[in-house]
Amino acid sequence: MRPQWDEYFLKIASEVKTRSTCIRRQVGAVIVKDHRIIASGYNGAAAGAAHCEETGCLREKLGIKSGERHELCVAIHAEQNAIVQAARYGTPIEGATLYCTCQPCAICAKMIINAGIKRIVYSGDYPDDFAAKMLKEGNVEICRI
Repeated sequence: MRPQWDEYFLKIASEVKTRSTCIRRQVGAVIVKDHRIIASGYNGAAAGAAHCEETGCLREKLGIKSGERHELCVAIHAEQNAIVQAARYGTPIEGATLYCTCQPCAICAKMIINAGIKRIVYSGDYPDDFAAKMLKEGNVEICRI
């Protein structure tokens, strides 16, 4: 059976996450406009930096819970990487939909709102109620599948 658009793009985001180098959680994101993929991203270390697969996870070593102390992580979130990829190549994303394998965190939510993304479709939970509140206030439609 032919999948609906949301299911289709969410499956692609799930495939994108297989490139992740995060030890704790692999996340994939795809930004779509007019049923066309315009950017993708997965979570991992910044370009040229050592990956957690090689060095170990500092947050894990310090016993930091998921969703807390993002500044102690070398990884860039999948949503951030997708937004940065679009910016780097001059691709407008205003009015787009972001498909992600988990709910965005508060940091990503701020970027999503300011980038003009109008809709998020996600499949997995993330422990950040503040992010959901911000997205609602920012008039970003959120849909969990």
